[in-house]
Amino acid sequence: MTTIRFTKMHGLGNDFMVVDATQQPCLLNAGQIQQLADRHTGIGFDQLLWIEAPKHSEMDFFYRIFNVDGSEAEQCGNGLRCITRYIHTKQLSHKNPLKIGTLKGLQLAEQLAGGLIQVVMGKPNYLIGFEDILVQNQWVRSFSLGMGNPHTVIQVPDITSAKVVELGGLLNNHVHFPKGVNVEFMQILTPSRIRLRVFERAVGETLACGSGACAAVAAGQAQGFLAAKVTVELPGGELWIETDSVNSITMTGPAATVYEGEITL
Repeated sequence: MTTIRFTKMHGLGNDFMVVDATQQPCLLNAGQIQQLADRHTGIGFDQLLWIEAPKHSEMDFFYRIFNVDGSEAEQCGNGLRCITRYIHTKQLSHKNPLKIGTLKGLQLAEQLAGGLIQVVMGKPNYLIGFEDILVQNQWVRSFSLGMGNPHTVIQVPDITSAKVVELGGLLNNHVHFPKGVNVEFMQILTPSRIRLRVFERAVGETLACGSGACAAVAAGQAQGFLAAKVTVELPGGELWIETDSVNSITMTGPAATVYEGEITL
């Protein structure tokens, strides 16, 4: 039996189980992650965030992201903000900003005044553009790109009536996306404000998605609809996305601790 100490955190309702594996080396298999993720019999979370020692001298920490089915994700914007908050709260480092490694690469994360965390998400790692995808005998037009993980963005007139779970689930399991995809449903209010709902790969609809917010803004900017600075309204709250002159994206938003505990598997 293994006892794991953890911290429950969230970024705009996108919730995480954070485990510091630098202090308690252990491994979890997919079945154990699924057990922990269950909201009735486990801890319950959208993703498990696993902090490890740095991989090289230019990195302060490395962290891994596991979905509720035990699969591993490459990127998580809300998770990166929570990891940054955790490191500063636990005084694991006094560096600010921090250089945190992910499967996507090295990312800068800075704690700001007023409880906000700013992270440099970088440029989209690929930009496909518009795709017409046949879903149950109907063509769906979406804008596909990568933010370390795969995204496809659908512009809708009103997110309240968007078929997020139905269409998001179909696209996530579509043959066109063999590795799955995060699906963003975007309503443009003004060039500097959008509303967004996200169906996350291997998770389902979440209250917020940081990389999804960045992907939606990048898609809107690529089409000339959005300004360099955009406020993104998500069901869990707001994120502030800014793109610089070389198309590198910075995200600012809150991160909060819910409680700490331990569980035995």
